[in-house]
Amino acid sequence: MQMMVFGRADAQLKKLKKVLIFLCIVLTSFSGYGQDHTKFLIRGRLLDSLSEKAIPYASIQLFSAETNQPVMGIVSGAGGLFSLEATGGSYYLLIEFMGYRTYRSRLIKTGPDSAWTDLGIIKMTSSVKSMDEVVVQAEKSSMELTLDKRVFNVGKDLANAGGTASDILMNIPSVSVDGEGNVSLRGSSSVRILIDGKPSGLVSLNGGAGLQQLQASMIERVELITNPSARYEAEGMSGIINIILKKSRKRGFNGSFDVITGYPLNLGLAANLNYRHNKINFFINYGIAYRIQPFNGKLYQEVYDGDTTHILKQANDGKLKGFNNTIRGGIDFFFSEKSILTGSYLFRRSDANRILDIRYEDYISTDPKMKSYTLRNQNETEDEPNSEIAVTWKRNFKKKGHDFTLDLRYLDYWEKSNQVFTQQTYNPDGSKIPETDILQNSLNDEFEKQYLVQADYIYPISEKGKLEAGLRASFRDMVNDYVVNQQDDNGNWYPLPGLDNYFIYNEDIQAIYGIYGNKHNKISYQLGLRAEWTNVKTTLLYTNEVNPRKYANLFPSGHISFDLGNENALQVSYSRRVRRPVYNELSPFFTFSDSRNFMSGNPNLNPEYTNSYEVGHIKNFENASISSSLYFRDTKDKIMYIRTVNDSGYSVTKPFNLNGEESFGAEFVGSYNPKKWWKMDFNFNFFRGITDGSNLNEGYKSDTWSWFTRLTSRFNVNKNSEAQFRANFEAPQKTPQGSRKAMFYMDLAGSLDIMKNKATLTLNILDLFNSRRSRSITQGENFYTSSNSQGRRRQINLTLNYRLNQAKSVRKQEE
Repeated sequence: MQMMVFGRADAQLKKLKKVLIFLCIVLTSFSGYGQDHTKFLIRGRLLDSLSEKAIPYASIQLFSAETNQPVMGIVSGAGGLFSLEATGGSYYLLIEFMGYRTYRSRLIKTGPDSAWTDLGIIKMTSSVKSMDEVVVQAEKSSMELTLDKRVFNVGKDLANAGGTASDILMNIPSVSVDGEGNVSLRGSSSVRILIDGKPSGLVSLNGGAGLQQLQASMIERVELITNPSARYEAEGMSGIINIILKKSRKRGFNGSFDVITGYPLNLGLAANLNYRHNKINFFINYGIAYRIQPFNGKLYQEVYDGDTTHILKQANDGKLKGFNNTIRGGIDFFFSEKSILTGSYLFRRSDANRILDIRYEDYISTDPKMKSYTLRNQNETEDEPNSEIAVTWKRNFKKKGHDFTLDLRYLDYWEKSNQVFTQQTYNPDGSKIPETDILQNSLNDEFEKQYLVQADYIYPISEKGKLEAGLRASFRDMVNDYVVNQQDDNGNWYPLPGLDNYFIYNEDIQAIYGIYGNKHNKISYQLGLRAEWTNVKTTLLYTNEVNPRKYANLFPSGHISFDLGNENALQVSYSRRVRRPVYNELSPFFTFSDSRNFMSGNPNLNPEYTNSYEVGHIKNFENASISSSLYFRDTKDKIMYIRTVNDSGYSVTKPFNLNGEESFGAEFVGSYNPKKWWKMDFNFNFFRGITDGSNLNEGYKSDTWSWFTRLTSRFNVNKNSEAQFRANFEAPQKTPQGSRKAMFYMDLAGSLDIMKNKATLTLNILDLFNSRRSRSITQGENFYTSSNSQGRRRQINLTLNYRLNQAKSVRKQEE
């Protein structure tokens, strides 16, 4: 069966070959363009500034003055002498040696007019004066604000230590993560999550929930782009979250190690290593974690049947045990300082065991006594290996800003789930009701393969102007082979009706784009247009239900920025976006763990389209910065989950296309340093959402005003320790079928530098008051449902981070 489904791989490879042939022609034309291989000599000698003794074995790195990227590196000889050979261009040297201050040379220009450069004697100054004067490295801000995106540097947030990628996103302004790991940006779940700027198997089948298997220690930073240009995929109505993994190109051998322990049980090890020598840079990231995650929930439901109301009181109590391994390794090969080829491989395996106990209590409104209660148990084992292969070539030409990038990727993912369900029903006195025992099993296998090729070209047409163009082709196949069986009285197994099928999802997307940007005086502008051709087909094999869809779309974008002076800037932007249904929203089977509340996908879903408008302003002060924005989104064919309940009290929740949604709001993000030892970050978002689902039911409408806010405060207790707390509040919100209630939670953390600043101990408590619970009310014509769930309990983590040949960012201790 699997061979039949992936038989289309031959057709896909033929398409891919055509694209690659075109790119090879482009690469051939680029490969020799503008290269100058003539070598020029740079030499000098290192001496101690006081004793004038030679300094051997110092690290000497040559950087391009145009790109600030390292070109090559050596160490000084026994007499402190050094010499390097470089092609024509502009450079500078960075010289480092333990116990001495870092030395940066003057600008060095090489070429036919200066065949060799003699820097003469360079006197290195000792860095050892007093401990109060030692500054390891200037502090990198935890949040960097620009008009088109926001960058959040993960390492400066103490709450991230020992956590996962989901924990990181939970701590970022504008982003919300629910108990199941689903990610929202500015209140919208339609957000595109990328890793290193590209799609990843980590978030393919499971969406944002897949990030719970990625350790936070492997992440360098997170970028938020709320109104992307035509350069990016059109996918994601509310914008893009780009997770950048750690990778260094620093000379020599360097890295960091993490040891993690926590309660509930959280054990982990992580290593991020790098070795750079001459033209080759090796990097590897590895993380291993074992976690036990308790979860619980309650549900109260009334079902109206004439004069009788059937009442269900349900309690869920579960535990998820997860063992995760992630390794990512690669190599950068520097053909020259302007031409770099990178190959990388990522493998992740997650093995999980989920135990869930459910208690159903049944009542009727006319009798306060319980009629009966039912106990159901789920025992699931789940294996999830996935791998990614990526090859990237980047070429920088002589002219500054003239670049070409080619990226090839292959993703291979599969998941195997084996579940056993047992169920018994009892009288109120605890006696078992005869012939109510149920034994079921569920087998669910999912597979995905994806080929991706992308090329981007930037050409400067003037000092401030540039043209950009690119293409992208993606070929993706996914299947879900699922069945739920039940044992009869004779011990024979039979499939339950409607729960035995083979779902196939085929998706091919090709895209091209062009962007023109320029600047005149204090006005910068960028206009872009992206065209995408989509071919999607869903198939339910056993019931022969086929739904092919082909469509072509244009996605324009525009950004205009105004420099208002006095550290003020204003930007007006527009983009058209699409949200295609993701795999779980299309697959008709999720899980049968809860026999009375079933979640399902909808193979007949259509994509939703959004016109997004935004006005942003940024103001920088001496000790603060603030970014404010007004936004409006007009969405057609809004995708939203709808709950229905039959007369027996059994519910089905699955997604449908609603007429649309209009949302507008104001957002403020900023940072403030009241004192040199005190830093605050804040986020406030106020919005209104008007949703129209009258195409399904005249009552499926909502008009809600809501807001959420987050405040982070970080203190330098002394030069070796920090403390941090964060408060989060999400206000109530109306939905087409009811409402979501308010949520408040706090995090607390502290860190201590040890081992002469080579290591850091971090203790954090996530959800200090154990108050992070999702509460909602859902109503229909014949039912009322209230739910209260907690996907993750309060978590306490202790993390030891050790740095090998890496400096820790610290503040100057002048205050």
